[in-house]
Amino acid sequence: MASNGNSIPDYLDKNSIEWVPLTLTLVEYPKDDLFGKFLALISLAPFGIGSGFIALILFRRDLHTITFFLGTIVSELLNYILKHIICEARPLRREGVHVEYGMPSSHAQFVWFFATYVIYFVYIRLQHMNNNTIIQSLTKFLILSASISMAVLVSISRVYLEYHSLSQVLYGALLGVLFATLWFALTYLVLAPSFPQVVSWKISELLLLRDTTLIPNVLWFEYTNARSEVRARRKKLVSMKSQ
Repeated sequence: MASNGNSIPDYLDKNSIEWVPLTLTLVEYPKDDLFGKFLALISLAPFGIGSGFIALILFRRDLHTITFFLGTIVSELLNYILKHIICEARPLRREGVHVEYGMPSSHAQFVWFFATYVIYFVYIRLQHMNNNTIIQSLTKFLILSASISMAVLVSISRVYLEYHSLSQVLYGALLGVLFATLWFALTYLVLAPSFPQVVSWKISELLLLRDTTLIPNVLWFEYTNARSEVRARRKKLVSMKSQ
């Protein structure tokens, strides 16, 4: 066991400890560059999306949401494999990330997978979201705009902050779009038809899993059901008090 001059083992000597940043969350930007700071914050979007997935899965238990989340995991696994096959370095050597490969960009692949899948989901799965055509069209446009804007800004941030070259980001974006298309087709055409059978399993009942595939507007469905339940319970409470 190696030790210093004072016979203190290296692992106990605080001066000999090398601190390594968690590169998944550490994002650097040029000092006093407000635009760079904004892009650094935007580049954290994948972590916010991941947290949102976990919250949705825990509280809604919807099979389509779970399948969507599994798609992001498979996409990230594919990105990891490709990076270690291509072995292309990042454009700027940083102390915390210089050992990581950059082709293709995992951030770009993640956000474009997410944005593309959301667009397919809104325009194919949610055939009608509201009885009001104007509100429906506006809602879809806002979702489309927000998804693409986020993906574009995250992609720009990876180049601007010199974590990736332009080609690494473009290939990551292309891969995200293509894989999202494949995953949505697999989910919509192959997996979704089997969801009614899956939710009938004992394990699914135990985990409170549910299938909302046949419900065109889940938000409106849950709103009206909750309102009806509240009214029914209020009437029951009033009748109990009057007895």
